[in-house]
Amino acid sequence: MRDPRYDILFQPQKIGPVTAKNRFYQVPHCNGGGYRDPSAAAAMRGIKAQGGWGVIFTEQTEMHHSSEITPFIELRLWEDQDIPSIAKMAAAMKTHGALAGIQLAYSGINGPNMYTKEVPLAPSALPIRTFTNDPVQARAMDKTDIRNLRRWFVTAAKRSQTAGFDLICLYGAHGFGIFQHFLSRATNQRSDEYGGSLENRSRFAREVIADMRDAVGDSMALTLRVSLDESIGALGFSNAEVRDFIAMNADLPDLWDLAMGTWEDCSGPSRFKPEAAQEVWVSGIRALSSRPVVGVGRFTSPDVMVRMITSGTLDFIGCARPSIADPFLPAKIDAGRIEDIRECIGCNICITGDMTQGMGRCTQNPTWMEEWRRGWHPEQIATKGKSDSVLIIGSGPAGLEAALAASSRGYDVALAEAREVLGGRVARERLLPGLSAWGRVADYRLYQLQQRANVQLYPASTLSADDIMGFGFQHICVATGALWRADGVARQHITPLPADPRLPVFTPDDLMQGRLPSGQVVIYDDDHYYMGGVLAELCAQKGCAVTLITPSAFVSDWTANTLEQAAIHRRLVGLGVKILLNTGLAAIHADGVETNCSYTDARARLGCDAVVMVASRIGNDALYHALQARTADWADAGIRSVKLIGDAAAPAPIAWATFAGHRYARELDAPDIGDALPFRREVTALAAD
Repeated sequence: MRDPRYDILFQPQKIGPVTAKNRFYQVPHCNGGGYRDPSAAAAMRGIKAQGGWGVIFTEQTEMHHSSEITPFIELRLWEDQDIPSIAKMAAAMKTHGALAGIQLAYSGINGPNMYTKEVPLAPSALPIRTFTNDPVQARAMDKTDIRNLRRWFVTAAKRSQTAGFDLICLYGAHGFGIFQHFLSRATNQRSDEYGGSLENRSRFAREVIADMRDAVGDSMALTLRVSLDESIGALGFSNAEVRDFIAMNADLPDLWDLAMGTWEDCSGPSRFKPEAAQEVWVSGIRALSSRPVVGVGRFTSPDVMVRMITSGTLDFIGCARPSIADPFLPAKIDAGRIEDIRECIGCNICITGDMTQGMGRCTQNPTWMEEWRRGWHPEQIATKGKSDSVLIIGSGPAGLEAALAASSRGYDVALAEAREVLGGRVARERLLPGLSAWGRVADYRLYQLQQRANVQLYPASTLSADDIMGFGFQHICVATGALWRADGVARQHITPLPADPRLPVFTPDDLMQGRLPSGQVVIYDDDHYYMGGVLAELCAQKGCAVTLITPSAFVSDWTANTLEQAAIHRRLVGLGVKILLNTGLAAIHADGVETNCSYTDARARLGCDAVVMVASRIGNDALYHALQARTADWADAGIRSVKLIGDAAAPAPIAWATFAGHRYARELDAPDIGDALPFRREVTALAAD
């Protein structure tokens, strides 16, 4: 039964001509599928409808071919033949009474048009602003262009109506949408009736919404997503101007959708942005309009959600990442199952699907974007096959997820961990600066496993091949993790680098086990994800004089894909960390290190008391190979399979490990598919000649 404290979250709410069944509002979010994988994207949204969301939106949908953001893969609604794929999404969204929304985007100053080769159009003639710094400029729109753009929005709205959507979100946030470009003096430097004063800069939004109301307004709700603050100084669209804009146009849309001005500020990871981080920016705006307001803030706690409503701050709880981590979040709150929610950890690995043009992943929810491709449901799983028992060695994210999914299928599961503390790498990494939320990966799974009679947990249990051969388990899953290398082998060095043993060399494992360097410390980062920056932060906090060197042009280079690279650099500078970019490590001497330029190999010496080596990892696979060496004895021992998974097989981010664990359990006792693809995919049809 639902806790009465949360009843307010389930009150129906009107949005113009439509009514949402509750206050749970999945705001538009990318997924890496877009126009390339429409069935996968549709099934993903449909699962959220089943999970109880009242409003569900697509990601941004490019509404005209003159503004597109290749190489990024979003949705497209350029012509009528695009309607069937997005209609499939609308239908999936509405299967359980949710409202289906589409976000229409014209990217303007953010649209380089690398695919269509059209000249980009924007309010003012300025360089294109993209993640990829394309050397392209936009042409300033003239009055004819603006009239055309208004017509294109109407056409896109009609197509959205034909596709079956209930709401349209006009994108003007994160710096990505044409509405923000007109509103901001940073991108609108016009001197006509569309520029200058705030009233003039608001004109385009007023005209487009009026046009669209004439076309579809009686049947569809129109929402406007605007930035709370661009945070770029005096010329930016500030929080004060946002409030003036809303007060000036109080009843313009049917709902105000509010989000911070840059994507990095809006969707920053938990390391830098706590839950409800945007509350101070949105507080008080609700009083400026009679229209409902939705805001975001990686909401994971129903108590925080209730506070946002009862305080008069929001009418709807906007979620993107939490809806990915647990599509059934509303249903679980409604059923009084708070403890069963898979809370978003704010790692932002979901965003990397969009940034790398790959397929979306989620650390907490390994079924995300696999609902259609592999037939995986986040809350349902097939019953077990012909065998009965599984032994899992290792309680890291791969082992825990394998145990959880296998036990859900009905297998008898034993989970053995060599350490006294369960959780593997997560148990150690959660103690590093800013990563405490990552502990939810272990906490959620351990709680679930502890409730199950068919699961036995064995901490402080180091097992040998002889032990395992004598237990009688039918399936053996080796998920024994990996260790960081101390010899520098990674990308710059494919063989161990020259090192004088008199200078102490530490690995991330050393620091996570409490063995810390002191004095002047050089951190060498050839991993390029979060670990190098986190350890630099840790050492600086402990009083070390830290120099971070990396062969890359950026600190923690790959974290650009998780929207935190700039924040990491700023934090390290604030802590006094000296940063040397484009700088490799050539050798370790007794009194310091020898560096080399990534481009010229120019050498320099840097004195230090210790080196922290953040290079690559080696999988702990010795036990697996010991078992493989005894394949001939498996049948007598009752063993049907031995599988190596997770970091032990191939070290990678935590999301790769939970995916590996889940896949292992799903495929237990499955028939051999040979060389067939393990997932479905969309195949583009050939056009007529």
